Amino acid sequence: MSIKHTFKATVNWTINEGESTQNPRIFSRNHEVFIDNKATPLHVSAAKTFRGDDALYNPEDLLLSALTSCHMMSYLYVCAQNNVEVVSYTDHAEGDLEVAASGSGSFKTVRLKPVVTIKNASQKELALRLHEKANSLCFIANSCNFPIAHEATIVVQ
Repeated sequence: MSIKHTFKATVNWTINEGESTQNPRIFSRNHEVFIDNKATPLHVSAAKTFRGDDALYNPEDLLLSALTSCHMMSYLYVCAQNNVEVVSYTDHAEGDLEVAASGSGSFKTVRLKPVVTIKNASQKELALRLHEKANSLCFIANSCNFPIAHEATIVVQ
C-alpha cells in the first residue's frame, strides 16, 4: 500500500512597466514562489546565463539543492538505522545542464560530493556504502531522469 502526499506551491510574476513579453530580452525573469504554510516566499529568477538576476535563486539551483538536501536526510535516516553516529555532513554538489540549439535543455548528471564526519572508525566502510541505500530512498533522486553520482568522503572524528 502506498501513501500519497500533496505539496503545493504558488508562483507570482507581474510584468514591470515598460516591459513586454514580445521581446525575450526585455522582460524580467524575477518572481516569487510561495510554498504552502511557509511564511517567507522564495525570490527567484532565471540563471544569469538565461538573462536572470544572479543574486536570486533559480530553478536549477532549487533542483540541485532539493536533491542534495533529500539525499542528506535519507542518508542520516539510514545511518540512524545502522547505528552510525554522524557528527557533520557537508555536500558540494554539482550538476551539468545541457542546452540544445532549440533552447530546450536538461540536466545530464549530478555529482553529490558529501563529506561526512562520523565517530566510529570501524564504521567507515559502512558509512560509505550507506550512500547507495540513501539514494534508493531519496524521493527527489527517485524522481530524476538523469544519473546521480556519489563521490562521498568519510572522515572520522
